[in-house]
Amino acid sequence: MLVAAAVCPCPPLLVPAVAAGAAAELADARTACSDALAVLAASRPDRLVVVGPAGEGAQGVHPAGTAGSFAGFGVDLTVRLGSGPGGDRPLPASLAVAAWLLEHTRWADAPVEGLGVDESLEPARCAATGRELAASAERVALLVMGDGSACRTVKAPGYLDERAEGFDAEAARALGAADTAALLALDPGLAQELKAAGRAPWQVLAGAAEGAGLEGRLLYEDAPYGVGYLVAAWS
Repeated sequence: MLVAAAVCPCPPLLVPAVAAGAAAELADARTACSDALAVLAASRPDRLVVVGPAGEGAQGVHPAGTAGSFAGFGVDLTVRLGSGPGGDRPLPASLAVAAWLLEHTRWADAPVEGLGVDESLEPARCAATGRELAASAERVALLVMGDGSACRTVKAPGYLDERAEGFDAEAARALGAADTAALLALDPGLAQELKAAGRAPWQVLAGAAEGAGLEGRLLYEDAPYGVGYLVAAWS
């Protein structure tokens, strides 16, 4: 069953080497992510599954030890998702950021596996995936990667959309309250229009947490660069 979860944003800019001179701008988000990972470690899981949005070629399971690279962002940096032989496919960007976070916090508390999720996956299938993950071991923890809307300002990747702030506010409230029903009620069509890559991973979390009785805490909420970034911890 699910014993804990951490929710983190997944912009490559979280990695200081990628952010370079702008690294300080996401320092608070980085600290909140470390705090959320500490909650996972304290739960003493048997298995940690990292869930994040992925494109068509990177969806599905990524075994322990799979490598990811930030070369596409102009940085000669490779990370690995835990220890193991790895898989044939590289990690998608969201899981590469997670791998960096785990390395940064020296994660050694449980075996790690990755799961790349289609951003358009229907809520019911997201929830079913989450339930399968929760049933995969006696004590399962999830590290859930995903951003809110990318339409908070005119300079945002998706330009300004007046619906974005409300979408992010509801997601933040649901994540902070561990409100699984509210997460599953997030509209996939609206999320797609707002370029909210976290919707499907959050709904996987909601399925995994059904009946687990977890409580949530919102550790960070901001929209630098016009993108909604949220950090939460469930335990």
